[in-house]
Order: sequence, then structure tokens, then C-alpha cells
Amino acid sequence: MADRSEFSVSRRGVIVGSAATAMAASSPASAALGAQSRKSVMPPDPSAMPVTLKVNGQTRKLSLDPRTTLLDTLREHLHLTGTKKGCDHGQCGACTVMVNGQRINSCLSLALQHEGDSITTIEGLGTPEKLHPMQAAFVRHDGYQCGYCTPGQICSAVAVLDEIKRGVPSHVQADLTAKPQASNMEMRERMSGNICRCGAYSNIADAMAEVAGAKA
Repeated sequence: MADRSEFSVSRRGVIVGSAATAMAASSPASAALGAQSRKSVMPPDPSAMPVTLKVNGQTRKLSLDPRTTLLDTLREHLHLTGTKKGCDHGQCGACTVMVNGQRINSCLSLALQHEGDSITTIEGLGTPEKLHPMQAAFVRHDGYQCGYCTPGQICSAVAVLDEIKRGVPSHVQADLTAKPQASNMEMRERMSGNICRCGAYSNIADAMAEVAGAKA
């Protein structure tokens, strides 16, 4: 029977052996082999696909990774940075734009889904020289503080008044061509998807009421 001492391993031996193994694994050759192995099992990036969008009245032809959101398309590819990336999960409303007259969270929508669609961002509503009525009302009523959520708030507010004018139910969304009449509470309810961390909700409601021609 073999002596147990033949099979005994010292603590020092275990440490030295582990260190040697770690050094071998971290060698350039091992790292290259590991990277090659990971690369071989990862799927290739999808090919770029063409898409044509009508943004703020201009036709824009793009070639995009099919995974690109409408928000990233506007900000990173068209450099329309007025539309903000907030939560990136459709919960804050900072990225709200209007597509064919309806408000959407652009972070939840892929650009390729909007082939041929007409998209209006905050840049398409007015200019510093000629503000949209809603933009002017926000200024008069101090409907912003830090301003980060303001582009989404204004786009949503414009769409909300159009929804009310057209009698669209609150869970459906629809272009401001006439002054609607609505209660302050209804406008607040319809705007509940747009979060203002500064808490300027009362001023936003006052701005909307002015444009709507209703009393706050």
C-alpha cells in the first residue's frame, strides 16, 4: 500500500500551481485564443438597411443598422438633438415626437418601422424667430425649469390639444388646426406620460390652457 505522503500536496504547492495556471491563461496567446473562440460563436452584425423618412418636412434617406431606434436616428444620424434621451424605456416622455400627427415615444420605436412616415420634432414646430404658439406659451408661463423634458412636453402638448379637438379618446393619440376646449384636469391626465422632474406641471397646464383657449 502506498504511503499517504506520496500523495500529499503542500499549501505552497497549491498556491504556486494556481499562480502558474493563471499566468498561462492570461498570456497573449491564451487571450487571442479566447477572443477567437468568442468571435466564432457570436452572430455577425446585421447589414445596414435603407430607410426614407420625412423629418420636419424634409425627405431624409438613410442606411441604418435595423436595430437603431427612431430616437437614436434623430439624435445621432440626423443631429436633431432637441429630442432628448431620458429613461430610454418609454417611461418619461422626454423623447416624444409626432409621427403622422400622433405622439409616440421615439425610444420605443425602430427607425425602419417608419418608412415613408412624416415625423415632427421640436425643431420642426418653430424657430427662435417664429415660435410655435405652444412654445411661446411655455415661455410666457415659465413651463420649464431645467428644460430637459421641455421638447417632449411641447410635442406632447401640441398633440394632446389636437386629440381633444378631434374627440379622440385619451388612450388613442392623434395636428393642431383649431382651438379645442378641454378641462384642466383632462389635459393633465393626457399629459401624465410626460414627467417633469422639476415639477413645473401647473405652469405647463397654464400654457396649454392658453393655447386651447380654455380657462386654467
